[in-house]
Amino acid sequence: MRMLINSPQTVVADALRGMAAAHPELDVDVERRVVVRRDAKAGGRVGVVSGGGSGHEPLHAGFVGHGMLSAACPGEVFTSPVPDQMVRAAAAVDSGQGVLFVVKNYTGDVLNFEMAAELAEEDGLRIERVLVDDDVAVTDSLFTAGRRGTGATLFVEKIAGAAAEEGAPLDRVAALARRVDACSRSFGVALSACTTPAKGSPTFDLPDGELELGIGIHGEPGRERRPMMSAREIAEVAVGAVLEELPQIGPADGPVLALVNGMGATPLLELYGFHAEVVRVLADRGVPVARALVGNYVTSLDMAGCSVTLCRADEELLRLWDAPVRTAALRWGL
Repeated sequence: MRMLINSPQTVVADALRGMAAAHPELDVDVERRVVVRRDAKAGGRVGVVSGGGSGHEPLHAGFVGHGMLSAACPGEVFTSPVPDQMVRAAAAVDSGQGVLFVVKNYTGDVLNFEMAAELAEEDGLRIERVLVDDDVAVTDSLFTAGRRGTGATLFVEKIAGAAAEEGAPLDRVAALARRVDACSRSFGVALSACTTPAKGSPTFDLPDGELELGIGIHGEPGRERRPMMSAREIAEVAVGAVLEELPQIGPADGPVLALVNGMGATPLLELYGFHAEVVRVLADRGVPVARALVGNYVTSLDMAGCSVTLCRADEELLRLWDAPVRTAALRWGL
């Protein structure tokens, strides 16, 4: 096993200690596994909290900051955080305006965030939850009931966070988050398996010369395996799968936010080349791209591969997307 770690048992804690040292604007509780922006309660804003298993960095802790998340709860690698973390995060960011939980659709996350919401409400907090379920590849996978939550999580967190930063009330922030999820679809492709620190070997077998279409961010199986394809061919399949569902979301001729996301081990040289193919396919289908983001944002440890996420965006969503953001992994306008 070749990993830049001390031990599998301390990998998450060590990463959090490093984040604390690199980003003094964040309050990082290493022991209790909560990352909070230091000014979370200033200005009477709605709190926006998310979380999930580690191994998907920079999701979610890398998106804590101005214009995005108020706090994040990292679990162990590919393991949901526990309700105590979520309750602690909600209390740390609540300014009296309520808290929105952004939850990816995985069974552990859903159950634990639901329990946390009930506990927080017993403590007097107002909680809303939004479920992100954008993956078109499969339904009812190994870890979900319904579609998996993947790349659209970034869109939801950014736009909900921007609305909260502007002072929107909780019901409005939650409604925008749900709208973004409803308007977003994703599809992922794996060129190699990922390796968890605890296992020390690939989590699944993907023979040389093959790829997996529709892979999940934990290495869950996709739709099918095929011999290796060119970027042009992969873009045709991935974008085609997303566009099979996107026309159901109005306006049918409207522009999209486009995310070409690396799974962790794919260099930007390849991702930008793949993005060119995605844009070509969209142009051929008459779909204009209003905004684009390319890079490793919702990853799967050291998996080689990528995902495509498209969000049908109107003027309001584009304005909130363009709003200033300053986090460890995403920043513009400040």
